[in-house]
Amino acid sequence: MAQASARHILVSTEAKCNELKAAIEGGADFAQLAREHSSCPSGRDGGNLGTFGPGQMVKEFDTVVFSAPVNQVQGPVKTQFGYHLVEVTDRQD
Repeated sequence: MAQASARHILVSTEAKCNELKAAIEGGADFAQLAREHSSCPSGRDGGNLGTFGPGQMVKEFDTVVFSAPVNQVQGPVKTQFGYHLVEVTDRQD
């Protein structure tokens, strides 16, 4: 069965999400920004969500995690929780 490891940053607005994505693309550290800005408890661990299988996350998140290129920041991804930047760090299909 497919498995993926990912990390994310969760914020309340699309504008903030885009601002953080631009910072990461400019060389800012993903984990540091997660610790400073993410409203998810995973932010304390640099946004790390660990390893999970399909269907364990909300649909919009799941779709990105199991289709996006590894080690490339995706987003904003809108879910019921807010706006996410998502980086797949590992995946076995």
